Amino acid sequence: MTIHWCGTGLSAIPGLRRLLQNGHAVTVWNRTVDKAQEAVGDLTDDIRAFDRDALAAVLAPGDVVVSMLPGEWHVPLAELCLEKEADFVSSSYIAPEMRALDEAAGQKGLRFVNEIGLDPGIDHLMAHHLVHEYRASDAFDPDNAISFISYCGGVPKEPNPFRYKFSWSPLGVLKALRSPSRSIKEYSELRVARPWDAISSYTAPLPHPEAFEVYPNRDSVPFMAQYDFDEDWPVREFVRGTLRLNGWAEAWKDVFAEIETLEGPAGEARLQEMSDQFWRDNAYDEGEADRVVLCVGLKAEKDGQAVWHKTYVMDAWGDARGTAMARLVSIPVSLAVEAVLNNEIPAGVSAAPSSPKLVGDFMAEIDKLAQHLQIVSHT
Repeated sequence: MTIHWCGTGLSAIPGLRRLLQNGHAVTVWNRTVDKAQEAVGDLTDDIRAFDRDALAAVLAPGDVVVSMLPGEWHVPLAELCLEKEADFVSSSYIAPEMRALDEAAGQKGLRFVNEIGLDPGIDHLMAHHLVHEYRASDAFDPDNAISFISYCGGVPKEPNPFRYKFSWSPLGVLKALRSPSRSIKEYSELRVARPWDAISSYTAPLPHPEAFEVYPNRDSVPFMAQYDFDEDWPVREFVRGTLRLNGWAEAWKDVFAEIETLEGPAGEARLQEMSDQFWRDNAYDEGEADRVVLCVGLKAEKDGQAVWHKTYVMDAWGDARGTAMARLVSIPVSLAVEAVLNNEIPAGVSAAPSSPKLVGDFMAEIDKLAQHLQIVSHT
């Protein structure tokens, strides 16, 4: 069985190196061979120029394809895996086209694992742990009012006037700012057209509590089912969102104002211009430390009083091992690959594992990647 790791961008390397160092048979595919050789050439010489047809020619039943390529490649590679009876792993959100492969993959006993990076990924693991622990507690009551928050953000370890730095192309960040969101607030759906219309403050329960700006992103609502919420639970709040340094909204107000006006091909062109400018002006310098903060909290209330309230909190930053973002995106991917090889993942299309054993195993490894990781009890 061969692992075909496709893509050696900035967020891919630690997980890839881990698999190589653990002795797995890995073929590395990248559009630029020289960059891949620079990243892992000290560990392997099985490095090839990425091409779907070239991959198809060598992909065998039982192999695993890892896509760390841009999002438009995930479904075509998963379809190739279906054809060749290989497994598939990616860190990205499950697109409808990927979800549509679930039945066919299941029938063939293939595992197509997605959403197993940082966010989505580690946040899912934390949520599964908290929900499982709450369900097993004496405080559990299906009539309790439930509040859930999940806030994640990559921020500069040393704050700058822009209140942000980019660890990869800013285009994705800019496009995300144009996306509407749906969450639950005070038992009702909250729909927001633009993130800056819903910025609020959140104090992370770090050893030295720290306030951040946060906002909801994407559609949080379907994740209630993914996190094993019962349909009849009274859900007061449910939000998955983005975390930024205090002062971010003020520093970015001109960016928000311009994004609001962009439309059509000319707008897309301007977004690319802005992305290029931000990359020049606000990318991390060589060796400069990034920082990742992730907080996932679950609270149950009875008669207005909290009866169970815990928050999983993680703080990680770049060090001699490289960036925090790269570690926290790609190491979970490598853990999922090994779980697939060990037949620990069910067949079909799935997100980060929810079984208590795998959640515990994965979080034990993630604990080694972060400078701070703990579960804080508020009751």
